[in-house]
Amino acid sequence: MKILVIEDDPKIASFLVNGFKEAGFVVDSANDGMEGLDLALIHTYDAAVIDLMLPTIDGLSIIAKMRSEKVMLPVIILSAKGSVSDRVRGLQAGGDDYVVKPFSFSELLARVHALIRRSAGSSDAEESGGSLKVADLMLDPWKREVRRGEEVIQLHAREFALLEFFMRNPGRVLSKTAVLENVYDYSFDPQTNVVDVLVHRLRKKIDDSFDHKLIHTIRGMGYVLKEA
Repeated sequence: MKILVIEDDPKIASFLVNGFKEAGFVVDSANDGMEGLDLALIHTYDAAVIDLMLPTIDGLSIIAKMRSEKVMLPVIILSAKGSVSDRVRGLQAGGDDYVVKPFSFSELLARVHALIRRSAGSSDAEESGGSLKVADLMLDPWKREVRRGEEVIQLHAREFALLEFFMRNPGRVLSKTAVLENVYDYSFDPQTNVVDVLVHRLRKKIDDSFDHKLIHTIRGMGYVLKEA
């Protein structure tokens, strides 16, 4: 899962980024309102945490612009302003939840997970109880569990993130650049083989012990997860 953090306080921003990474998220962050808005409009995220008081453009304006551009990214507003009128204003501007500083990260994380689950309410994943399924392969994003048939498969965090990205895009050819942008949170030299190595590791766990292969290489284009 991928989250956007827009927060200008360096200590709070670092706290949020590190916390979300430890929880298994890929994190993009911005300490400037305009930079954060650009990220929200260009990239795809599962959720965003946005401070209200920001340089260049405030949090409410960011949310309003997102909604006007039909970007329905779930947003949690993070603010020191905690009055009822402030909360109402934030929600009316298009925020989905409102957390007042100082805050507990565990509570914020729980709210983020709940918000993502609600926003995916009409998706196939929610209809199947929150799990993603392709053929006999099933991934539960919330329990962090993967099964193929009756076999439980243990994955490292990056392998899990890659498989989740594949399973949220079944049948779609995913380029190495798309994998880098969605599974890693920083840029690599385009010549690096980090994606190939990660796919190889995942394929050994997902496919090697099974006759029916699910991860396929499309030469010159990328990779795809699909039934043969």
